[in-house]
Amino acid sequence: MSGLVVVGVDGSASGLAAVGAAAEEARRREAGLRVVHAFLWPAMHVPLGPSPLGPPEGGLRTMVEKLVAEAVEHAKSVAPDVEVSHAVVTGEPLTVLEAQSLNAELVVVGSRGMGGFVGLLVGSTAVHLASHGRCPVLVVRETGASDGPVLVGVDGSPAGAKAIDFAFAEASLRGAELVALHSWTTWNAPAPPPQDEKAPYTSGPDERRAGEERLLAEALAGQQERHPGVKVRHEVVHGGTREALIEASRTAQLLVVGARGRGGFSGLLLGSVSQAMLHHAHCPVAVVRGSGGEKDGGA
Repeated sequence: MSGLVVVGVDGSASGLAAVGAAAEEARRREAGLRVVHAFLWPAMHVPLGPSPLGPPEGGLRTMVEKLVAEAVEHAKSVAPDVEVSHAVVTGEPLTVLEAQSLNAELVVVGSRGMGGFVGLLVGSTAVHLASHGRCPVLVVRETGASDGPVLVGVDGSPAGAKAIDFAFAEASLRGAELVALHSWTTWNAPAPPPQDEKAPYTSGPDERRAGEERLLAEALAGQQERHPGVKVRHEVVHGGTREALIEASRTAQLLVVGARGRGGFSGLLLGSVSQAMLHHAHCPVAVVRGSGGEKDGGA
Protein backbone atom coordinates (compact mmCIF):
# COMPACT_ATOMS: atom_id res chain seq x y z
CA MET A 1 0.00 0.00 0.00
CA SER A 2 1.20 3.49 -0.80
CA GLY A 3 -0.43 6.85 -0.30
CA LEU A 4 -3.34 7.97 1.82
CA VAL A 5 -6.81 9.32 1.06
CA VAL A 6 -8.49 11.30 3.85
CA VAL A 7 -12.24 11.84 4.12
CA GLY A 8 -13.99 14.21 6.53
CA VAL A 9 -17.16 12.85 8.12
CA ASP A 10 -19.82 14.50 10.24
CA GLY A 11 -22.81 12.17 10.26
CA SER A 12 -24.59 13.88 7.36
CA ALA A 13 -25.82 12.14 4.21
CA SER A 14 -23.40 14.30 2.20
CA GLY A 15 -20.54 13.14 4.41
CA LEU A 16 -21.49 9.50 3.91
CA ALA A 17 -21.52 10.01 0.14
CA ALA A 18 -18.02 11.46 0.46
CA VAL A 19 -16.93 8.33 2.33
CA GLY A 20 -18.08 6.16 -0.56
CA ALA A 21 -16.28 8.32 -3.10
CA ALA A 22 -13.14 8.36 -0.96
CA ALA A 23 -13.18 4.57 -0.63
CA GLU A 24 -13.35 4.26 -4.42
CA GLU A 25 -10.45 6.69 -4.80
CA ALA A 26 -8.36 4.74 -2.30
CA ARG A 27 -9.14 1.48 -4.12
CA ARG A 28 -8.10 2.92 -7.49
CA ARG A 29 -4.87 4.30 -6.05
CA GLU A 30 -4.10 1.21 -3.93
CA ALA A 31 -3.92 3.64 -1.02
CA GLY A 32 -5.10 3.58 2.55
CA LEU A 33 -8.21 5.44 3.67
CA ARG A 34 -8.46 7.51 6.85
CA VAL A 35 -11.90 8.51 8.12
CA VAL A 36 -11.59 11.73 10.15
CA HIS A 37 -14.06 13.51 12.39
CA ALA A 38 -13.27 16.92 13.84
CA PHE A 39 -14.58 16.89 17.43
CA LEU A 40 -15.18 20.53 18.22
CA TRP A 41 -17.03 20.17 21.53
CA PRO A 42 -14.12 19.23 23.86
CA ALA A 43 -12.39 22.50 22.97
CA MET A 44 -15.57 24.31 24.02
CA HIS A 45 -15.68 22.47 27.36
CA VAL A 46 -19.04 20.92 26.61
CA PRO A 47 -19.87 17.78 28.66
CA LEU A 48 -19.20 14.71 26.49
CA GLY A 49 -20.71 11.94 28.59
CA PRO A 50 -24.35 10.89 28.95
CA SER A 51 -26.78 13.15 30.72
CA PRO A 52 -27.70 12.08 34.28
CA LEU A 53 -31.31 12.02 33.15
CA GLY A 54 -30.67 10.30 29.84
CA PRO A 55 -29.78 6.76 28.72
CA PRO A 56 -26.29 5.49 29.60
CA GLU A 57 -25.44 5.11 25.90
CA GLY A 58 -26.15 8.79 25.28
CA GLY A 59 -23.73 11.71 25.12
CA LEU A 60 -21.69 13.43 22.47
CA ARG A 61 -18.71 11.09 22.64
CA THR A 62 -20.88 8.02 22.09
CA MET A 63 -22.63 9.76 19.21
CA VAL A 64 -19.30 10.57 17.56
CA GLU A 65 -17.97 7.06 18.00
CA LYS A 66 -21.13 5.69 16.41
CA LEU A 67 -21.05 7.96 13.36
CA VAL A 68 -17.36 7.23 12.76
CA ALA A 69 -17.96 3.48 13.07
CA GLU A 70 -20.81 3.73 10.56
CA ALA A 71 -18.58 5.63 8.16
CA VAL A 72 -15.83 3.02 8.47
CA GLU A 73 -18.30 0.20 7.81
CA HIS A 74 -19.65 2.02 4.77
CA ALA A 75 -16.14 2.47 3.41
CA LYS A 76 -15.41 -1.24 3.86
CA SER A 77 -18.66 -2.17 2.11
CA VAL A 78 -17.71 -0.01 -0.88
CA ALA A 79 -14.05 -1.12 -1.08
CA PRO A 80 -13.48 -4.27 1.01
CA ASP A 81 -9.80 -4.54 0.07
CA VAL A 82 -8.90 -1.03 1.23
CA GLU A 83 -7.18 -0.62 4.59
CA VAL A 84 -9.38 1.77 6.58
CA SER A 85 -8.28 3.67 9.68
CA HIS A 86 -10.09 6.37 11.60
CA ALA A 87 -9.36 9.33 13.85
CA VAL A 88 -11.41 11.61 16.06
CA VAL A 89 -9.40 14.81 16.36
CA THR A 90 -10.26 17.61 18.75
CA GLY A 91 -10.41 20.90 16.91
CA GLU A 92 -12.14 23.08 14.37
CA PRO A 93 -12.95 21.13 11.18
CA LEU A 94 -11.10 23.23 8.64
CA THR A 95 -7.96 23.30 10.78
CA VAL A 96 -8.16 19.55 11.35
CA LEU A 97 -8.55 18.74 7.66
CA GLU A 98 -5.79 21.15 6.69
CA ALA A 99 -3.43 19.33 9.06
CA GLN A 100 -4.56 15.95 7.70
CA SER A 101 -3.79 17.11 4.16
CA LEU A 102 -0.08 17.31 5.00
CA ASN A 103 0.26 13.53 4.70
CA ALA A 104 -2.49 12.84 2.17
CA GLU A 105 -2.56 12.64 -1.60
CA LEU A 106 -6.25 13.54 -1.66
CA VAL A 107 -8.81 14.95 0.79
CA VAL A 108 -12.48 14.21 0.14
CA VAL A 109 -15.40 16.17 1.62
CA GLY A 110 -19.13 16.37 1.08
CA SER A 111 -20.76 19.45 -0.37
CA ARG A 112 -22.72 20.19 2.80
CA GLY A 113 -22.16 19.33 6.44
CA MET A 114 -23.59 19.33 9.93
CA GLY A 115 -22.57 18.22 13.38
CA GLY A 116 -18.77 18.33 13.64
CA PHE A 117 -18.67 20.19 10.35
CA VAL A 118 -21.54 22.56 11.15
CA GLY A 119 -21.62 25.61 8.93
CA LEU A 120 -19.58 24.04 6.13
CA LEU A 121 -21.86 25.03 3.30
CA VAL A 122 -20.92 24.09 -0.22
CA GLY A 123 -17.76 25.86 -1.28
CA SER A 124 -16.33 26.99 2.04
CA THR A 125 -14.55 23.72 2.79
CA ALA A 126 -13.05 23.46 -0.69
CA VAL A 127 -12.02 27.11 -0.78
CA HIS A 128 -10.21 26.88 2.54
CA LEU A 129 -8.52 23.54 1.90
CA ALA A 130 -7.45 24.37 -1.64
CA SER A 131 -6.03 27.69 -0.42
CA HIS A 132 -4.16 26.26 2.56
CA GLY A 133 -4.10 22.47 2.18
CA ARG A 134 -1.22 20.51 0.69
CA CYS A 135 -3.06 18.18 -1.69
CA PRO A 136 -5.99 18.15 -4.13
CA VAL A 137 -9.50 18.39 -2.69
CA LEU A 138 -12.45 16.38 -4.01
CA VAL A 139 -15.87 17.86 -3.25
CA VAL A 140 -18.65 15.32 -3.73
CA ARG A 141 -21.77 16.97 -5.07
CA GLU A 142 -23.93 14.85 -7.34
CA THR A 143 -22.90 11.32 -8.22
CA GLY A 144 -21.95 12.06 -11.81
CA ALA A 145 -22.19 9.80 -14.84
CA SER A 146 -20.37 6.58 -13.96
CA ASP A 147 -19.53 5.90 -17.61
CA GLY A 148 -18.83 9.54 -18.47
CA PRO A 149 -15.48 11.21 -19.09
CA VAL A 150 -13.18 13.05 -16.72
CA LEU A 151 -13.55 16.74 -17.56
CA VAL A 152 -10.75 19.25 -17.01
CA GLY A 153 -10.87 23.01 -17.47
CA VAL A 154 -7.74 24.27 -19.26
CA ASP A 155 -6.60 27.89 -19.50
CA GLY A 156 -2.97 27.47 -20.53
CA SER A 157 -1.49 29.01 -17.38
CA PRO A 158 1.45 27.40 -15.52
CA ALA A 159 -0.75 27.16 -12.41
CA GLY A 160 -3.23 25.03 -14.34
CA ALA A 161 -0.63 22.39 -15.21
CA LYS A 162 -1.15 20.56 -11.91
CA ALA A 163 -4.86 20.22 -12.63
CA ILE A 164 -4.06 18.71 -16.03
CA ASP A 165 -1.62 16.24 -14.41
CA PHE A 166 -4.29 15.23 -11.90
CA ALA A 167 -6.99 14.88 -14.57
CA PHE A 168 -4.85 12.61 -16.75
CA ALA A 169 -3.97 10.45 -13.75
CA GLU A 170 -7.63 10.20 -12.73
CA ALA A 171 -8.73 9.30 -16.25
CA SER A 172 -6.08 6.59 -16.33
CA LEU A 173 -7.12 5.20 -12.94
CA ARG A 174 -10.78 5.22 -13.89
CA GLY A 175 -10.29 3.88 -17.42
CA ALA A 176 -12.21 6.91 -18.66
CA GLU A 177 -11.97 9.29 -21.58
CA LEU A 178 -10.55 12.73 -20.79
CA VAL A 179 -12.28 15.83 -22.11
CA ALA A 180 -10.01 18.89 -22.01
CA LEU A 181 -12.18 22.00 -22.28
CA HIS A 182 -10.91 25.49 -23.01
CA SER A 183 -13.31 28.41 -23.31
CA TRP A 184 -12.55 31.82 -24.72
CA THR A 185 -14.23 35.07 -25.55
CA THR A 186 -12.96 38.08 -27.45
CA TRP A 187 -12.02 39.80 -24.18
CA ASN A 188 -9.83 37.01 -22.79
CA ALA A 189 -8.20 35.79 -26.00
CA PRO A 190 -4.76 37.31 -26.65
CA ALA A 191 -4.69 39.93 -29.38
CA PRO A 192 -3.14 38.64 -32.62
CA PRO A 193 -0.06 40.31 -34.08
CA PRO A 194 -0.74 43.16 -36.49
CA GLN A 195 -1.33 42.09 -40.09
CA ASP A 196 -0.31 45.45 -41.55
CA GLU A 197 -0.36 49.12 -40.63
CA LYS A 198 -3.80 49.77 -42.12
CA ALA A 199 -5.51 46.81 -40.48
CA PRO A 200 -3.71 46.06 -37.20
CA TYR A 201 -6.28 43.56 -35.88
CA THR A 202 -7.86 41.91 -38.87
CA SER A 203 -7.82 38.42 -37.39
CA GLY A 204 -11.20 36.78 -37.89
CA PRO A 205 -12.97 34.25 -35.68
CA ASP A 206 -11.38 31.32 -37.49
CA GLU A 207 -7.89 32.63 -36.77
CA ARG A 208 -8.79 33.35 -33.15
CA ARG A 209 -10.20 29.85 -32.72
CA ALA A 210 -7.09 28.31 -34.27
CA GLY A 211 -4.97 30.22 -31.76
CA GLU A 212 -7.06 28.93 -28.86
CA GLU A 213 -6.80 25.38 -30.21
CA ARG A 214 -3.01 25.73 -30.28
CA LEU A 215 -3.06 26.99 -26.68
CA LEU A 216 -5.02 23.91 -25.61
CA ALA A 217 -2.74 21.54 -27.52
CA GLU A 218 0.35 23.13 -25.98
CA ALA A 219 -1.11 22.86 -22.48
CA LEU A 220 -1.64 19.12 -22.99
CA ALA A 221 1.71 18.47 -24.67
CA GLY A 222 3.59 15.49 -23.28
CA GLN A 223 0.67 14.13 -21.27
CA GLN A 224 -0.38 11.64 -23.93
CA GLU A 225 3.08 10.05 -23.85
CA ARG A 226 2.91 9.71 -20.07
CA HIS A 227 -0.62 8.29 -20.20
CA PRO A 228 -0.80 6.41 -23.52
CA GLY A 229 -3.97 4.55 -22.51
CA VAL A 230 -6.05 7.70 -22.02
CA LYS A 231 -8.23 8.80 -24.91
CA VAL A 232 -8.31 12.60 -25.05
CA ARG A 233 -10.94 14.82 -26.62
CA HIS A 234 -10.17 18.53 -27.14
CA GLU A 235 -13.08 20.95 -26.73
CA VAL A 236 -12.64 24.63 -27.58
CA VAL A 237 -15.73 26.64 -26.73
CA HIS A 238 -16.43 30.25 -27.68
CA GLY A 239 -18.38 31.42 -24.65
CA GLY A 240 -18.40 31.84 -20.92
CA THR A 241 -16.31 29.56 -18.74
CA ARG A 242 -18.94 28.88 -16.11
CA GLU A 243 -21.64 28.01 -18.59
CA ALA A 244 -19.33 25.77 -20.64
CA LEU A 245 -18.07 23.78 -17.66
CA ILE A 246 -21.48 23.40 -16.03
CA GLU A 247 -23.03 22.16 -19.27
CA ALA A 248 -20.16 19.75 -19.97
CA SER A 249 -20.35 18.40 -16.39
CA ARG A 250 -23.82 16.97 -17.12
CA THR A 251 -22.25 13.94 -18.78
CA ALA A 252 -18.97 13.79 -16.79
CA GLN A 253 -18.04 11.57 -13.86
CA LEU A 254 -15.56 14.13 -12.49
CA LEU A 255 -14.72 17.79 -13.10
CA VAL A 256 -11.15 18.95 -12.41
CA VAL A 257 -10.25 22.64 -12.06
CA GLY A 258 -7.06 24.44 -11.10
CA ALA A 259 -6.69 26.62 -8.04
CA ARG A 260 -5.58 29.66 -9.99
CA GLY A 261 -5.75 30.66 -13.61
CA ARG A 262 -5.93 33.50 -16.07
CA GLY A 263 -8.18 34.61 -18.91
CA GLY A 264 -11.43 32.67 -18.87
CA PHE A 265 -10.37 30.96 -15.66
CA SER A 266 -9.13 34.06 -13.83
CA GLY A 267 -9.43 33.62 -10.06
CA LEU A 268 -10.71 30.11 -10.67
CA LEU A 269 -10.62 28.86 -7.12
CA LEU A 270 -11.44 31.80 -4.93
CA GLY A 271 -13.59 33.67 -7.43
CA SER A 272 -16.92 33.30 -9.14
CA VAL A 273 -16.06 30.37 -11.43
CA SER A 274 -15.18 27.97 -8.62
CA GLN A 275 -18.23 29.00 -6.64
CA ALA A 276 -20.41 28.32 -9.66
CA MET A 277 -18.84 24.88 -10.11
CA LEU A 278 -19.31 23.96 -6.46
CA HIS A 279 -22.92 25.10 -6.53
CA HIS A 280 -24.01 23.97 -9.98
CA ALA A 281 -21.73 21.25 -11.42
CA HIS A 282 -23.53 18.00 -12.11
CA CYS A 283 -20.70 15.78 -10.85
CA PRO A 284 -17.99 15.74 -8.16
CA VAL A 285 -15.44 18.56 -8.42
CA ALA A 286 -11.70 18.18 -7.78
CA VAL A 287 -9.77 21.38 -7.05
CA VAL A 288 -6.00 21.20 -7.61
CA ARG A 289 -3.52 23.84 -6.52
CA GLY A 290 -0.77 25.05 -8.82
CA SER A 291 2.95 24.50 -8.46
CA GLY A 292 5.02 25.78 -5.60
CA GLY A 293 2.49 25.41 -2.78
CA GLU A 294 2.05 29.17 -2.53
CA LYS A 295 -1.10 30.57 -1.00
CA ASP A 296 -3.45 32.03 -3.54
CA GLY A 297 -5.24 35.30 -3.15
CA GLY A 298 -8.97 35.74 -3.56
CA ALA A 299 -10.73 37.21 -6.55
